[in-house]
Amino acid sequence: MEEKLRLLLEKARHDENLKQTLLDTRKSSDPMKCFCDTCQSLGYEIYLGELFAFGQDMNDSKLRSVNGGGVSAIDGWDDAYEMFFASLGV
Repeated sequence: MEEKLRLLLEKARHDENLKQTLLDTRKSSDPMKCFCDTCQSLGYEIYLGELFAFGQDMNDSKLRSVNGGGVSAIDGWDDAYEMFFASLGV
């Protein structure tokens, strides 16, 4: 999942039409599903369940990496969808 999002992000940073297409998904009544559907139509196998799980897995890994020093999650680290758009510069 991380590699797929990274490749999509790189492409969107250099392609204004793609960037706008992805940004437009945020206007949907179900923006994460619309985002995933759009990604799939573009050839990126990004699925809603995997997107949710990826963010949670990343957050869990960060918490484990501090050897007990960080006992609570950091807000936003578990949201791969929002982090994607933050990295896109919006």
